[in-house]
Amino acid sequence: MAGTMSPVLTDDRSAWHLPHPGALRRWAPLAGVLALAALTGLLTGQVAPLGPVSSVGALVVMATGAGLGLVGGRVVRSAWVVVPLAVVHVAAIEIARSDVLLPTVHDVRIDSIWGLLALVLGRGVHALLLVLPMILGARVGAGRPRRRAGAVGTAVVGALTLGLAVVVALPAGTPPVRDADGEIVPGSVATLDTVWLGGDPHSVLVRAADPDAPVLLYLSGGPGQSDLALARVLSEPWVDDVVFATFDQRGNGTSYAALLPTEEATLDRAVADVIDLTLHLRARFDEDKVILMGESWGTILGVLAVERRPDLFHAYLGSGQMVDVTETDRRIYRDLVDYADRTGDRAVADLTERIGEPPYADLPWANADVMLAYEYLYGPYTPSEGYLARGEASGLDAFGVRGVEYTFLDKVDVLRGLMDTFAVMYPQIQGLDLRQEVPRLEVPVFVLDGAAELDGRRDLALEWYAALDAPQKRLVTFQDAAHAVAFEQAGAVDRLLVEEVLPLVGER
Repeated sequence: MAGTMSPVLTDDRSAWHLPHPGALRRWAPLAGVLALAALTGLLTGQVAPLGPVSSVGALVVMATGAGLGLVGGRVVRSAWVVVPLAVVHVAAIEIARSDVLLPTVHDVRIDSIWGLLALVLGRGVHALLLVLPMILGARVGAGRPRRRAGAVGTAVVGALTLGLAVVVALPAGTPPVRDADGEIVPGSVATLDTVWLGGDPHSVLVRAADPDAPVLLYLSGGPGQSDLALARVLSEPWVDDVVFATFDQRGNGTSYAALLPTEEATLDRAVADVIDLTLHLRARFDEDKVILMGESWGTILGVLAVERRPDLFHAYLGSGQMVDVTETDRRIYRDLVDYADRTGDRAVADLTERIGEPPYADLPWANADVMLAYEYLYGPYTPSEGYLARGEASGLDAFGVRGVEYTFLDKVDVLRGLMDTFAVMYPQIQGLDLRQEVPRLEVPVFVLDGAAELDGRRDLALEWYAALDAPQKRLVTFQDAAHAVAFEQAGAVDRLLVEEVLPLVGER
């Protein structure tokens, strides 16, 4: 067409701003391995949005990192390819799981020790499992190093990677039941099994000197708290008289992966899990009914389970009985405000001003800060010598993560589960008041009352107990106990079991 200009065909590629063929040859391999890193990251974020939550999952992450590093090092011929590989892979994971709104997945907080802990648990451990093998793979893929120091470095990275894999692969278990002389009790039971509840695997701990004894199912506190190791140690006096069973509830510790999808992690499902496990224990030990004991949050599950299926339980025992979480939080909050005003404690005053009145919105961070302040409200008391001795001899920490019941990843999940499951379940129990919703239970009830308990909890528990209609009920008060009554006075509770609770089993 007249008056138009046509491009002149020429070998001058600058006229079309095309990259030189040599540049394409240099960058195309890197683009290819980065695309592979992005693809595997997207797949990881979709299939395992919580990151590795088991030994198998952790080993898969390590293998993925090593494979990406090996391919990248071989293609690019440089171990430094790890940097863009890791960045792209991790970014793809974050994009793929951006809809998972859990504190250790979604939140990035560095304004408190809890935020830093969540960052380490939710991303730091995953990064370690990914990047260390990736460095090894890249160094091997890049070929023989020119200097001896490079070979030594590769050997060191290889040893560290192998050591990490061994630590990750170490299995969990539970020690055998032993008598007073330290000998294994013949015929005793000490198992850590996997039981499917509501379509998801849950770890169940069972310990008994006599497997034919009545079964006691213990429900841990929380929401989100794993008690496998701590309960094993602190319930020791009971194992001679009952089959002691407990489990990691949905989203707790070894059952952390069952928290997803969060839409199905409901209070109703948590109660159903208790009933399902009760049915399993009943069949396993050929029992018509079991004894149910709840601790703190576990008392809510326990009461609701007994109300729903009273035919499954000989009796219910509540330790650190909770009644109305919203009202308890409000009362404790007001007590902290009063304490700050009375003592002039500026730190406590700043805390209450910062978090505001409950129910707390900044989950679970505000709740964690408040729980640390409970110490200002407790009066002096001394738990039983047995409780203190067992705790000291166990070598366990406050969360029990050093327990042999947990693998390396389980130990991480104990803390992640406490944060994430609490954030999911806490809003669901706002407004729940057992005084209004459960005025009657169809089984004998024993409330283990700690005289040193916080007023915000204890007063409501006593009020619920006083109005409760049950075929038999008993309030057992211990002066030297607070919230964890059953464990703080485990020896006395064992006598209560033998003298008053177990005879009910014979009446079935």
